[in-house]
Order: sequence, then structure tokens, then C-alpha cells
Amino acid sequence: MLCVGSPDFQKGLRIAYRLLTFWSVTRVMKTLASAENLVTAVTPAPRMRPAIESRALRILHVVTRLGMGGTEYGILKVIGGLPAESFEHRFCTTRGFDDALVRDLHLEGKVFVAGELANKFEFLVLPLMRIMKAYKPDIVHSRNWGAIEAIPAARLAGVPVAIHSEHGYEVEMLEGLPWRRRILRRALYAMADTVFTVSNELRTYHAQQVRLPENKIRIIPNGVDTARFFPCPNERRTSRQTWGIPADSFVVGTVGRLVPIKDHRTLLRAAEILAGRGVNIHVVIAGAGPELQRLQQYVASSTFLAGRASFPGASEDVPGLLNSLDAFVLPSLCEGMSNTLLEAMSSGLAVVATEVGGNPEVVQDAKSGWLFAPGDASALAARLESLAQNPGLRQTFGTTARQRVLLDFSLERMIRNYRDLYLELATQRGIPFQVAS
Repeated sequence: MLCVGSPDFQKGLRIAYRLLTFWSVTRVMKTLASAENLVTAVTPAPRMRPAIESRALRILHVVTRLGMGGTEYGILKVIGGLPAESFEHRFCTTRGFDDALVRDLHLEGKVFVAGELANKFEFLVLPLMRIMKAYKPDIVHSRNWGAIEAIPAARLAGVPVAIHSEHGYEVEMLEGLPWRRRILRRALYAMADTVFTVSNELRTYHAQQVRLPENKIRIIPNGVDTARFFPCPNERRTSRQTWGIPADSFVVGTVGRLVPIKDHRTLLRAAEILAGRGVNIHVVIAGAGPELQRLQQYVASSTFLAGRASFPGASEDVPGLLNSLDAFVLPSLCEGMSNTLLEAMSSGLAVVATEVGGNPEVVQDAKSGWLFAPGDASALAARLESLAQNPGLRQTFGTTARQRVLLDFSLERMIRNYRDLYLELATQRGIPFQVAS
């Protein structure tokens, strides 16, 4: 007998909810398809309508929650890079937004909310559909699992173009997707005009999980603003003073959300090993998140890390922070394509990253940095010790890393890829739009 509050009962509820979602969407889509075929069969060809005046394409970006994560940051870069006369943008969230962020970015009145953060069992297709009917977007672009219900909502609302993209991993994805998510993803991917990921590895993962040919999923890599993130050796001492970082230490650091999948503890363990060997190392872990207190407690309990670690929190001056480092470390258990890794490479830093996800597509091992197995603090310590002892190698890696980013991962290239995709699909659907000269 199942208790109402038991984990098995809750799991059963989640499965039933997703199955009901899948059944409902499938029935509705079949009904709509039948009706469309019937109308086509009995309705004569329409008369030629007068040409519609071209205008900016309306794009509705649907995300789980609007905060300062990598995915949301990427959207803001795209919006800022696309010409306003050709593209109009709005956000829609399925689980609310960060009030301070919306205020700071002057997005008041440009964010729709379809669901509540606390309600994990909320059926979002209908509220999303109502938002779409009110705003009348030309393109709906949903990102990641938490926003995937925007695809059937777009179809039911009559939106001409529906795009879905996958941008990274969560811890629960590492062992594979639950079967109910695989079924839903397969069905909803088929409803979209196109699906893309940010790396080859992420495309392979999702193609295998939902049993789709890889060529059915496109790739648009992330990009970095190389004019904002660039090497500035003259700022090194000033930046260290600003952040309270010792001037004479070998400083390694990382930037990002402080969550379990980022595995910052492995970086601290590696630093602990080096400090025990007498290396004058200092660690900087910048960002905010639920792991902050546990990481600080680890440092406080370590004999070797006392006074050797800084937690500056989330900062808008990431370029200055990166210029204070000697090397950048990305110890994640898995990654889609890390924006902070690209930013570090663009800043001319030697990087050491785990050999997971999209990292090997960015870091050329032993050329622009090093790769190591996730969780292997000893291997990371060995790589960092080599960099600490060899400034010339750090310089070589950093120069090659920036060249790599300039060639393949520039912000301009990413924006051009998004622009081409939006215009391609709008053209296919016969949507009139104004192209910037």
C-alpha cells in the first residue's frame, strides 16, 4: 500500500502527469490535423491577398526561469546582437524570474510568466498558449526541458515557427533520461521546426536518448565577446588588489554557478594537494549558489587551505576577475558548452578542464590547455603544478586559446548563426520581415 506522501507515490504522480500530457497533446494535434485536412479538401484555393508590409520578426524566448545562468546570458547576447529593426524580443518563463535582474536589464513589461516556481506539477501548455495568442509571435524559441511544453503550445496557438534547443546538463541527466522524458522529448522534437544543441557531444547524447538520427539535430555553438574578454596584463596587479588576492601567489580560479554538477570541491582538493607540497597557490571561486556554504566549510576545515581561497560571489566584472588569474579551471562533471570556459580562453588564460561534454570541442588538449578526468584531483594538481612552475607554458597555452576562440567561437559568429536560422525558418513559412541594411 502506497502512502500519499511517499517517494513512490510522488514518482507515480509525475509519471501519470507526463503520460497525460503526452496523451492530451497527441489527441489535440491529431484532431487539429484532421480538421486542417478537411478544410483543405472542401475549401477552394484562396484569392491572392495584397502584400503584407514587412516588419520586425517577433521572437518569444521561453525559459524555465529568468536568472543569470549561462543559458539566459546567451539569450541576452543574441538579443543585443540582432538588429532591433529586424527582430523584436520578449521573454516567457515557466517558473518566474529574478526581480533584480529584470529591473537591472530594464526588461519590465517584456517578460511573461506562465507558471509558478513552487508548483512542479503545473500543466503549462494552456497558459503558454494564451500568452502566445496574446503576443502573436512569429517564432517561439524554447530552451531545455523546463520550457519544452512551449512546443505544443506554439502549435496549438498557431505560431508559424517553433524552435527548441538544448544547452547543457543537470545532475540527474548523467545516468540517462527517464523513459517518460525520452518519450515526450521524441514526440515534441517532432513537432518543432528545428531542434539544435550547443555542442556535438550534446547532440549525440539527445539523439541517442530519443533515438533520432543525429542529422535531425543542428548545432549552434556558444560565442564570446572577444572585445570584452581580452588579455590585459597591466590590470593583473590592480585586479588582485580589488579582489583581495595575494599579489605573489599562483592564482587559479573558476567562475559559475555553485551547484553540485560543477564539482568545485575537486578544485579545492587539488589546491590542497599543491599547498601541502609547498606551492604558493591561491584559489578563487566566483559565483553564487547552494554549494557556497559547503565549499566554505571545506576550506575552513582544511589545514592547508587556510587563507588560500576566496569566494567573491557573483560579479559583473568577470573580465577583471579573469585578468587576476594565472590559470582557469573548469572541474564540471558534465557541460554543454561552457560560456565561462570560452571567456577564460578569450582572456588569454591557460585552462584546465574536465574531459566531458563540449569541453574537448573547445580545449585542444596540450595545445590550448589540458583536459583531465572528472573528479581526479591528483591529475588536476599535477597539471596545475606544471603551470605554476612554467610561466612560458602558461603564456603559450593562453595565446593559442585566444586564437582558437577568435577563429571558431566569437560572439559575431554565434549571432550570425542565430540570425540565419531565424530568417531561414521565417522565409520557409512565408513570414514577411524587415532585413536590416
